[in-house]
Amino acid sequence: MTIVSNRRGVLRAMTSGLALGAAWRVGAAGAATLPSAFAQALAAAAGDDAAVRDFYTARAYQTLWTGDADAARREVLLQVLDGAGDHGLPTPRYDAVALRRAFQAAQTEGDLGRLEVAMSKALLAYARDMSSGALEPVKVDDGIKRVIVRPEPALILAQASGDLATYLASLPPASPDYARLMAEKFALEGLIAAGGFGPALAAAEVKPGASGAPVVALRDRLVALGYLDRAVAASYNADIQAAVQRFQLNNGITPDGIADKSTVEVLNVPADERLKSVVVALERLRWMGSADLGARHIWVNQPDFTAKVVDDGAVTFETRVVIGKIGQDTQSPEFSDLMEFMVVNPTWSVPRSIVVKEYLPQFQKNPMAQAQLQLLDRSGRVVDRTTVDFAAYTQANFPFALRQPPEDGNALGKVKFMFPNPYNIYLHDTPSKSLFTKAVRAFSHGCIRVGSPFELAYLLLSRQTDDPKGLFASYLKGGKEAVLNLGKSVPIHLVYFTAWPDDQGRIGYRRDIYGRDAKLFAALKDAGVAVPGVQS
Repeated sequence: MTIVSNRRGVLRAMTSGLALGAAWRVGAAGAATLPSAFAQALAAAAGDDAAVRDFYTARAYQTLWTGDADAARREVLLQVLDGAGDHGLPTPRYDAVALRRAFQAAQTEGDLGRLEVAMSKALLAYARDMSSGALEPVKVDDGIKRVIVRPEPALILAQASGDLATYLASLPPASPDYARLMAEKFALEGLIAAGGFGPALAAAEVKPGASGAPVVALRDRLVALGYLDRAVAASYNADIQAAVQRFQLNNGITPDGIADKSTVEVLNVPADERLKSVVVALERLRWMGSADLGARHIWVNQPDFTAKVVDDGAVTFETRVVIGKIGQDTQSPEFSDLMEFMVVNPTWSVPRSIVVKEYLPQFQKNPMAQAQLQLLDRSGRVVDRTTVDFAAYTQANFPFALRQPPEDGNALGKVKFMFPNPYNIYLHDTPSKSLFTKAVRAFSHGCIRVGSPFELAYLLLSRQTDDPKGLFASYLKGGKEAVLNLGKSVPIHLVYFTAWPDDQGRIGYRRDIYGRDAKLFAALKDAGVAVPGVQS
């Protein structure tokens, strides 16, 4: 590597009040002299990047990367940047190959000044992307409301001045799930290079008791997917049926051991599609950063249609949920918040969008439709529907609100779980229990309906009372709306992972029901992410 060796040492006593582009070096007699070629080039390269400019001004332009004493630090960063693609990050933003070539080509102090800035900017981009994601989620899909906490550039540069290796190692999410997803990524890349999962199943379905070519194809597919040890059976025996059940359980399918049409469709998903899901999942975890999810937290994975309570890393409660139906205005958003209280015997104040889009047309046909709902004027007084000419109103000028008081048929059931947020999203009970038997449970207007709401309430209350059932029942009795505060707020995460480890660490997959993963993967590709074996 060719590095200029006759640099004049560390620049001294820089005048901090001057812009970087006008940096001057103080001579021995105290007179200002022209800035060095290194400082001039560094100033021009830094441009209006205040963090880089202030960093080098504060350290009197002492090098971080290009000095003779910086070789070890420089190589640490370059080696880490070499591996950025392994994480599904956009390597063109911090191209280690280009930086190495620039070092080899450097001939002048000016070259080194520009390279000094290039290295620092590469560090800043990498640290930002690795610690908090390469994309701005709301620009990918407006249903992703996650607030991203970005690292401060000045802090990144300050930490890089110390133990760089330790700092860089701290940037990826510390969650063991991130490490499991990385392992899955490497495994899938190896499989793809070797030909993937092999031929897809030609038969639409394969049932127990069958034999011959369809069973052999099913057997080989299960072996390739890691659910069955290598075997020679050509009949749908107990081992194959058990393997099908394991596959179904891990992929959100009713584990009946029958390779029916829906199961075969999932079995036939190719390895490159699975790899896309994993790459997207890594980015989603980076958005959540390295912050603690909460020793106790609630994890609502929308494509999995489940809500779980996690205590110290172990799932202590799980229930089926119904999420928002597919549509621009009804899909459940993604964000994190704090659950603070429950409302027992809740009143349902119908959202304006539902009032004008769904109920107003019904009232125009039949003023007494949805009789369980009270019509309210702007003062909150109940209005007799027979006195209203609904045909005179449109979605824009309808002046009334709708409310359903606490009752057995209330749309919110007997309890709702509140984490106040700008999106008016919460978890709640529902009288529509039959929907929880569906495989795909996307039927709500955005809020999350809970299959076992009382059991969730008991668990959440168990840390503040010895009799959680009794406490809850005391609020439920009488049927009046009441607020029941949690003794301690519980972090809740509404997430969207189509690839996620189970309790044993095996990655399970779910359908991209909202199409968000497809948008996210396309955005990562546009940003410069290259995934081996994936063409689009």
